[in-house]
Amino acid sequence: MNFSVVLKILGTVMWWEAVLMIPSLIISLVDNSYDVPAFIISIIIIGIFGVLLKNINLNGQSMKKREAYASVALCWLIISIFGALPFYLSGAAPNFVDAFFESTSGFTTTGSSIFTDVEHLPRSLLFWRSFTLWIGGMGVLVFTLTLSQALGARSIFLMHAESTRPSPGKLVPKLSETARILYIIYTLMTIIAILMFISGGMSVFDSFIHAFGTAGTGGFSSRSLSLGYYNSDFIEWGTSILMFLFGINFTLYYFVFKGDWKHIVKSEELRLYSAIVVVSICLIYINNLPTYGYSFYESLKKSVFQVTSVITTTGYATTDINLWPMFSKSIILILMITGACAGSTTGGLKLLRVLILSKTITYEINHTIHPNSIQAVKVDGKVIDNDTIKSILIFFYLYFIIIFISMLIISLENYDFMTTFSSVVASLGNIGSGFEIVSPLGNFSEFSNLSKLTLSMCMIIGRLELIPVVTLLSSSVWKAQ
Repeated sequence: MNFSVVLKILGTVMWWEAVLMIPSLIISLVDNSYDVPAFIISIIIIGIFGVLLKNINLNGQSMKKREAYASVALCWLIISIFGALPFYLSGAAPNFVDAFFESTSGFTTTGSSIFTDVEHLPRSLLFWRSFTLWIGGMGVLVFTLTLSQALGARSIFLMHAESTRPSPGKLVPKLSETARILYIIYTLMTIIAILMFISGGMSVFDSFIHAFGTAGTGGFSSRSLSLGYYNSDFIEWGTSILMFLFGINFTLYYFVFKGDWKHIVKSEELRLYSAIVVVSICLIYINNLPTYGYSFYESLKKSVFQVTSVITTTGYATTDINLWPMFSKSIILILMITGACAGSTTGGLKLLRVLILSKTITYEINHTIHPNSIQAVKVDGKVIDNDTIKSILIFFYLYFIIIFISMLIISLENYDFMTTFSSVVASLGNIGSGFEIVSPLGNFSEFSNLSKLTLSMCMIIGRLELIPVVTLLSSSVWKAQ
């Protein structure tokens, strides 16, 4: 492995992390907050490391796949460690493990928290934790590609490594231009979210906080009661629509802007996503009618909000889902695992994988019955090759193996099953909330340091969709060339 290539990438990302802390520092200076020294020290430390590493001379060395996979995994770990400094140095987090958990939760767009009373946090820390959601939403490496050319022409490997969902690719010939297009779309949609929240009566600051949480589908809020604090029908319905939109593959928006509607119509994943949302809302709506005193409007509003919040792995809440019937909670649990569309800012398994796996099972059944028939697994009219199918099968296997191993570690806490299981699923799927203690209106503060570290690693593994982190365990990755 060319370690100088990996270090240069790490340095570039760290440099931008230091730059992106500046808005939070400005807010702390304006508020004359106690965390001013924490941000100054953090920016200096991260900036120095960033400058030293990003200026490493590569001497003509180029990036290959193993450098890309190692860089991506290490980048997410490093930015989470250094992103924890403001929480730790300010004293807002009681120890570095808690600070690391909060930082990791932000950058991976998970939205889990160890803070029990966010209203008492300085605005600068609230801004930083939500801003990390927005940065991580489209991927730290993709974000860096939009701002820097230092990674070279072979940075396509970074896109593949960070976006290990089926068939990642370029919208236009230049990868950096593809990244910029995606971020322009992402930024425009974020601005729409900000304007919506302001129109709903939120302060400008709170509007930014919740827009970052909605766009990054992470769900950090400036209120302990999340969006339920505002008790606004306009905000609930508006956020539901925005969460649904952020759960759609972003490349489809590019085709919308181009006026190329055939890609939208042909998208089987979009149709599956829409169908699952509609069916889930209907079933939960009917099942929850007694819970809301047979109020058709309240049951529908809460069902729409929580379904879109969970399937997009955003994690906002306007009601306590622990009080829902078991049938509704079972549907919510399934949505937590599946997630929304590939190519979106959401977590979970991704519906494209579920779709391809379902079609593969159908293919195998038909091939068993009709062995001489000529068939193929197709999505959107395109044949899915065997390598892609194999990678998806491996992904599913690893995904549930990691869930089982993590559950064993978390079970040492001796919490109830739903807390234990949903905390792992919520972390690996980057959802942020589960049931019982870790419900949307709860938090992770009661967990031990071992559990917090385990769940933090689940967040990173889930955000990188397993493969880049798993490859670090291979000795061949670390062999020098």
